[in-house]
Amino acid sequence: MSAVGRRADAVARAYLAACRLDVQAPKPGNVSVGSAGHGMDADDFLRSAEASAEQLARPGASLGERILLAVAATRRVRDCNTNLGIVLLCAPLAQAALDYPDTPLPAAVRRVLREAGIEDTEQVYAAIRLAAPGGLGASERHDVRGPARVPLVRAMAEAAARDRIARQYGTGYRDVLGLAAPRLAAARRAGMGELDAVTELFLFLLSRFPDSHIQRKFGEATALRVLARARAVRPLPGAPKTTCAASLQHFDRLLKRARINPGTTADLTVAALFLERLRNAAARNPGDDRRHTGRGLRLHLGGASLISTFITAGDTSPWL
Repeated sequence: MSAVGRRADAVARAYLAACRLDVQAPKPGNVSVGSAGHGMDADDFLRSAEASAEQLARPGASLGERILLAVAATRRVRDCNTNLGIVLLCAPLAQAALDYPDTPLPAAVRRVLREAGIEDTEQVYAAIRLAAPGGLGASERHDVRGPARVPLVRAMAEAAARDRIARQYGTGYRDVLGLAAPRLAAARRAGMGELDAVTELFLFLLSRFPDSHIQRKFGEATALRVLARARAVRPLPGAPKTTCAASLQHFDRLLKRARINPGTTADLTVAALFLERLRNAAARNPGDDRRHTGRGLRLHLGGASLISTFITAGDTSPWL
């Protein structure tokens, strides 16, 4: 396999690992293996990840093409929006890893976004229309239902104030790189288990800023109430595990009974998990993706295995 092919394979595997961990870990209001909701179950998300992985990691694709192909592949296996936000957040990271593997990640992502033109905007508009997310609304300028007139970053800037995913495009992934990824790393250093670290990251983000998916569908007041509740249920150090689990389950039931889905927060969580695995892959395989160091974790989910990798000590890859 060529170096490009190995990079594409590593990106696809990192994406699948992140998506599978996302549904393995309990996250109040979101679908997980232990809690279906919003007319969906974990299998919907797993199949969506499997369908979109190859397109997300396609060598040579432009950013807009990558996003549109991944969403189209998802829609062929699921007739609802399961992963638009995940694809929008993960695609620039995937492209940076594929096209600029020797460039530090923040700079690589900025370059990918800077190079995205009007054709990319048109393809992203088409992907959003195809996914048909709830609470989309309309915009006076650069509406996704109209023709693309500006490069992608400028179009996303129009929605940045009301959509945290669009905000990442305009800020060089500030929330993912500067907030979510460090928090996940801190959870690892604290010795949290794989799934506990995912739940902790999700609750940290949900308690840090209002979820923009909730804002669009239910308004600012509801989003702020969910934020306050997330702060209240975050486990305290030393709290009994059974008490924490019961509190999270109750929060989950409340949100799903009200049909409230903190979807943007979940998408940011997946992006941080994807980033972590891309960095790990670069650290393990600085010159050859076939070499492996570190320790693997195999999880079983519905008969399928998930291989993810713990953080490797002494990671000095340019993706840090």
